[in-house]
Amino acid sequence: MKEETPKRRVAPKETRARLRTELYERADRGDLDLREALRMMRKIAGLSQVEYARLVRVSPRVLVAFERGGGNPTMKTIEKMLAPFALELTLRRRRR
Repeated sequence: MKEETPKRRVAPKETRARLRTELYERADRGDLDLREALRMMRKIAGLSQVEYARLVRVSPRVLVAFERGGGNPTMKTIEKMLAPFALELTLRRRRR
């Protein structure tokens, strides 16, 4: 008998909508780091790291390493990861 793989739990539509609003509000305030933004975007999309990496056409290994605090993705890779949510990487002055 074939063993079934456990199904991933996707957040309810209302939760994903709330997260999307929070993502954009925090991005507008400059109150969101890149790793946290990527995790939020994946939750909103209801995708695993591998699924999201495939969607944006980057290596899953690159996405996984980056979310864990490692890796060194290129600007082009970062742009690909942000594209589904129409976000871009910008600079801002550090708060004191």
